[in-house]
Amino acid sequence: MDCSYCIMQSYFHPPVLQFFVNRDDLEAEINNLFAKKSISRIGTGEFTDSMIWEMWTDLSAFLVPKFSGQSYAVLELKTKTTAIEKLKSLQHNRKTIVAWSLNTYKVIANEELRTASLSARLKAAAKCEEWGYPLAFHFDPMIIYEGCEEDYRKVIEQLFTCVSSKNIVWISLGSFRFMPSLKSIVQKRFPDSKIIYGEFITGLDGKMRYFKPLRIELYQKIVSFIKDIAPDVLIYFCMEDDEVWKKSLGFIPSERGGLPRMLDESAARHCRLNVVE
Repeated sequence: MDCSYCIMQSYFHPPVLQFFVNRDDLEAEINNLFAKKSISRIGTGEFTDSMIWEMWTDLSAFLVPKFSGQSYAVLELKTKTTAIEKLKSLQHNRKTIVAWSLNTYKVIANEELRTASLSARLKAAAKCEEWGYPLAFHFDPMIIYEGCEEDYRKVIEQLFTCVSSKNIVWISLGSFRFMPSLKSIVQKRFPDSKIIYGEFITGLDGKMRYFKPLRIELYQKIVSFIKDIAPDVLIYFCMEDDEVWKKSLGFIPSERGGLPRMLDESAARHCRLNVVE
């Protein structure tokens, strides 16, 4: 897979995937985490796709049963693939959340090269739901283009025809942002891409971001599309400030104990975690 917008292109030089094999160290760290008996959310896929190694490794076959044997931590596997077959036979005890990055058909076709189609991702999600796994979905990065709102509405409708809203732990929203150094990389590697030519300004974090009113307008509509179908699903924003939260969702995280607490509580409900008093 090769996504034009991937910020990893600015981080890794050369852009070569690495797979770490110090399994004993990994297991020791996980055991130490479990021993704390406090709610934790652990995710793979921060620097690559969680499921991209399934053909060659047993990482998921190790992690999923490992997490199933305790009641304080959840594992989130994030992917754009359909490499889920190994998950079918694993004992998971609802302690592993399988998550998909979603986008419009246009963005997937033009910017997410060599990834699974939207329909294939949602079909895989439906299979995981059949196997008892809780699910999550990430609309990040959302790309603003003419007609994008209607396209995202169609994605959301398709999502909720494939899986039950009651089995979704959370849905995240985030808009395209990038370090200035990514622009020249995209121009060189993806000369046909137009995503870097939107209405961007430099944010306080130094990243290029869509003009805030444009982000808020898009978020408000996407939130309404989701809430009209699934009013109880937890929605949260990636790397957005309180103004965006308030104008788009009607509250700020601190009013509900902070974003970590919101995520912990949703994980506890859907994944049968022991709540720490």
